[in-house]
Amino acid sequence: MDAEKASESNPGGRPVAFLCRVLKVSRSAYYAWRAAWPVRRVRQHAEDELVDEIRVLHAGSRGAYGVPRIHAALRRAGRVVNAKRVERLMRVHRIVGITRRRRRGLTRQAKKAVFAADLVRRDFTAPRPGMRLVGDMTELVTAEGKVYLASCIDLATREVIGWAMADHHRAELPVAALRMAAGRGRA
Repeated sequence: MDAEKASESNPGGRPVAFLCRVLKVSRSAYYAWRAAWPVRRVRQHAEDELVDEIRVLHAGSRGAYGVPRIHAALRRAGRVVNAKRVERLMRVHRIVGITRRRRRGLTRQAKKAVFAADLVRRDFTAPRPGMRLVGDMTELVTAEGKVYLASCIDLATREVIGWAMADHHRAELPVAALRMAAGRGRA
């Protein structure tokens, strides 16, 4: 505000009325601004403390948390604070969370794909072990990159009887899991 300039840069001790006239600020606005200074200082101190808390929470999440999670964490810690205030402070202090990218599916369907027959006919039960087996493939993200886990599950016992892990998700991966199950005498 121009009243701030009048207050700070008055080395000659000029009258307030003169400075306000030069800066085109009413004297009442200057005095109102000056009277509110202690309140602004307290508010600024409170915001500085809140920013420090936000930085600690943000660092604790390894930079992942954005406004919604930071706000929720502050509320859990007992701080009554508006989400818009958290958003403003994070924007002003350039604290940004990680935006998760949309995940792509693993399945790449061929143009002329022939669908496999449903051999279990959506009946996921088995009268005895080793009679019906099902499989699944899962993508796991590690510090070294993506790995894929294929598992072979017995529907009678619901236990994993074979598995295989690799850095690809080609057809040979579930085949390796099935071979493991057969090698253990479970398939």
